[in-house]
Amino acid sequence: MEQAYPFIAVVLAYLAGSLSFAVVVSRLMGLADPRTYGSKNPGATNVLRSGSKAAAIVTLLLDAFKGWLPVVIVQWWGERWGLGDGTVALVGLAAFLGHLWPVFFRFQGGKGVATAAGVILAFNPWLGLASLLTWVVMAVFFRYSSLASIVTAVFAPAYYLFGHGVAWTAPRALVISLAVMGVLLVWRHAENINRLLAGTESKIGSKKKPS
Repeated sequence: MEQAYPFIAVVLAYLAGSLSFAVVVSRLMGLADPRTYGSKNPGATNVLRSGSKAAAIVTLLLDAFKGWLPVVIVQWWGERWGLGDGTVALVGLAAFLGHLWPVFFRFQGGKGVATAAGVILAFNPWLGLASLLTWVVMAVFFRYSSLASIVTAVFAPAYYLFGHGVAWTAPRALVISLAVMGVLLVWRHAENINRLLAGTESKIGSKKKPS
């Protein structure tokens, strides 16, 4: 039975990640489905384009929370069930993948920035702070959420390695999990990268009417 605990933890983390709060919060607040306007991405940045800052903030916090919670549960109570760094890494990755491909929403999810932030914060609070500061600095200077997210996704694994002084002292499973999330984040922003290069990417706070 103990051998099944890591699998159960990963499945539950994926299900938690599959809760698309951009859609849920928008429905509860009487807003248009974020999948019908702007970038059509069910995430906090696109919800902000609805004009409701409150909905965007709630979405951001809940999306981050669903990435943070499964990881810290395993960190706090997993040891007694034989769950170590490997399970922590897989649980964080599973929550992130749940946001990208949510089983409750026909596997059509968001780009995973907020959920990845929650996972990173749970992995290591200092890493989370460094990643947040990177995102804020890029967003303030360039006003592009996508660019800030891409740069942060690339830098997060490097921060984690440097934070351990010598790269090979860092838990390998967590490094791999961060690297996979980083690659997927960049990949999910492929269209944004094309728009950035073309100079047509929308800046933070710009509004687009629902279609």
